[in-house]
Amino acid sequence: MGGLGKTTLSNHVFHNQRVKKHFDYRLFITVSQSYTVKELLIEMVKKFCKDNKKTIPEDLQEMDKQTLIKQVRQYLQLKRYLVLFDDVWKDIFSHDIEHALINNNKGSRIIVTTRIMNVAKSFKKCNFHDVIVLELQPLPENKALELFYNKAFRGQCPTEFEELSNEIVLKCGGLPLAILVIGGLLSTKPRTTIEWRKVSQNLGIELNLNLDKILSLSYDDLPYHLKSCMLYFGIYPEDYTINRKRLTRQWMAEGFVRYEERKTLEDVAEEYLTELIQRSLVNVSRVGFDGKVKSCQVHDVLREVIIKKMEDLSFCHLIHKDNEQVTVGITRRFSIAAVSNNDLINTSNKGIRAIFIFDKGELPKDFMDGLSKEFKLLKVLDFENSLLNSIPDNLENLFHLRYLNLSHTKVTVLPRSIGKLVNLETLDLRQTKVHELPKEIKSLTKLRLLPVYYRKYEGQYSMLNFTDGLKMQKGIGSLTSLQKLYFLEAVDHGGVDLIQELEKLTQLRKLGIKRVGQVHANALCSAIQEMKHLESLNIGAKDKDETLDLNFLSNPPPNLRVLNLKGKLTNLPNWIPNLNCLVKLRLGLSNFEHDPLDSLKKLPYLLRLNLWDDAFAGDSLHFQVGGFPMLKEIDLTRLNKLSSISIDKGALPGLEHFRFKNNPQLKVLPQDLQNLKDLQFLGFAEMPAELVDSIEIDGPCHGIINHIPFVQIRENVGSQFHDYRLRRIRTKINMMPETSRFKFSLMQLTTRCTLNSINCQFVLAFFFCFLSFVVWMLFFK
Repeated sequence: MGGLGKTTLSNHVFHNQRVKKHFDYRLFITVSQSYTVKELLIEMVKKFCKDNKKTIPEDLQEMDKQTLIKQVRQYLQLKRYLVLFDDVWKDIFSHDIEHALINNNKGSRIIVTTRIMNVAKSFKKCNFHDVIVLELQPLPENKALELFYNKAFRGQCPTEFEELSNEIVLKCGGLPLAILVIGGLLSTKPRTTIEWRKVSQNLGIELNLNLDKILSLSYDDLPYHLKSCMLYFGIYPEDYTINRKRLTRQWMAEGFVRYEERKTLEDVAEEYLTELIQRSLVNVSRVGFDGKVKSCQVHDVLREVIIKKMEDLSFCHLIHKDNEQVTVGITRRFSIAAVSNNDLINTSNKGIRAIFIFDKGELPKDFMDGLSKEFKLLKVLDFENSLLNSIPDNLENLFHLRYLNLSHTKVTVLPRSIGKLVNLETLDLRQTKVHELPKEIKSLTKLRLLPVYYRKYEGQYSMLNFTDGLKMQKGIGSLTSLQKLYFLEAVDHGGVDLIQELEKLTQLRKLGIKRVGQVHANALCSAIQEMKHLESLNIGAKDKDETLDLNFLSNPPPNLRVLNLKGKLTNLPNWIPNLNCLVKLRLGLSNFEHDPLDSLKKLPYLLRLNLWDDAFAGDSLHFQVGGFPMLKEIDLTRLNKLSSISIDKGALPGLEHFRFKNNPQLKVLPQDLQNLKDLQFLGFAEMPAELVDSIEIDGPCHGIINHIPFVQIRENVGSQFHDYRLRRIRTKINMMPETSRFKFSLMQLTTRCTLNSINCQFVLAFFFCFLSFVVWMLFFK
């Protein structure tokens, strides 16, 4: 049954720290109901390459099934691997994968989640050894009530609600998903027995579980403005992990987000998403270092309910299979994951408001050429990660378009008719080779978001040349609604006049500007002082010898949270230590001769500090007690003269991650690392052999790192950015007795669940003993 917690439990095992350290490779593959073997193998190869920072083979899509099988076996041949296949529906699946997953006698493991017992049994008929079938059961009454109380009341149940709570939980049949969703619904209701009695009655008088009814009730109870937002999750393909920014920007373009005084539309949209998460209708997939949601998704059972609602309301038509008919009744949106055999332009649906392309194949030329002519009411057009090569010239009819996403496509040029899209609010050109915008762009006075850059992962890393930005002529000052602009190039493309125009962009929240020279410094500081709402600032010099004097900035933006400065500085600008809202600071090429930590240590909310590429040109850094009270991550990279680091006892109380990369003079492990009792991760890359050898298990400095759960060495194996391999160093905490080690990992797991998704910590209570059994049987038998 869907919603029992199969994926939740498997996720806990997959991400458990002990399990991470036990395997060389780990792959999480979500299996769609309509998968093909070739697609599955391609996805596995891609994830192998991505997770291990390897280059994806250029001819991957052209490989036949047998070649792909050989490719996968080659990756796995000498590795202890763990592969998790989530949500398998076909019993032929075991046969489809058995030849790819090589049995190399190294203790590798496979986990499969499925709702169908025949799928589980089919593995026993194939060439798999020691197949264990674990059949989950509904929660017992006491655990079901505990989960419900935590969700609905955040703890203790008031006496007057005990009888009603028992009645409601009984109707949920011990199903965690149902309990969480109903608990989330009731947590938003007034705490009166009348309101709660209504919900119980709507669930029905029978005590038989009806999950669809429970989920439908939760959708029906949503405020009107959240219903359309919730339906949007059905637009994305099955098991798709959805980027928060992409989703909320689409909501805004559709007009679903209501304006509220003294709040940006982005802030309001994020509040909408937070409410859906609190109601347990949306799951958090990834959280950033600052606690913000990065990506999310919905449970597949809930998605089925959403799709039914979409069909009833003509909200969106899904074209997710080849040969699927497009000639449907009235609909407002197309979600297209298979376009090869569909003539979309012949559809009679001329009132389409949004089109989303998820297909990985070539887009039909007739479809692209007919967009402007056939779909004049479009507000949202999303091509992200598709194989789009170019934009047609005739965009003038798309007067209503507000959101155009071309990110991660092969588009290189925008047509001049882009200037006709006068209602455009978002133009997303991330990771495209569009380096110059036509002068007509200045007509887009409603444009709010303009992210444009191309990162060159295929070559060797260079701080100033790794990212290509945007060349733009005069006229940028007319884009007075802009809130995000990155990256703009200064040198030879408007120069000081271009920088001076930035003073008019007073609504900017995020600014990234590259190739800045000293001649621009005064004008740039003057412009930044006018940006009272600025939260993120990224400045890069035109070359490493160019000095940037930023002391002209006497009144920095009061809400600045992220600051990246890449260039030689005469000294640490005196305004930086006064940025009381700063959470992330990255300095590169600064060449400070004196330790900058003494000036930076009082930043009250700093979470991440990066010193890169001779940001500090001295030989010794000192982290003092009382400094950096909130710091969680430190990254010291390519500090060529750094030879020693001292850390006072009691300093850096919250530090969790410490990374060192290519610091050639740091040949001795800092002894004071043992003072960092809560450090969770210690990473070394391209460090001197003396230091690396000293931390091996038999090395003289191994005792210093014995309290750190995860110690990792990164070793280069080629000249390109992703050409490296990762190696882990075992520490004492990894070699504790089995019982103690499990208690430690469970403590870490509970902490992570609390940070990432409050739902997890509730479900975890029931699975405590079961999880212990799973880990023991699968990995340490």
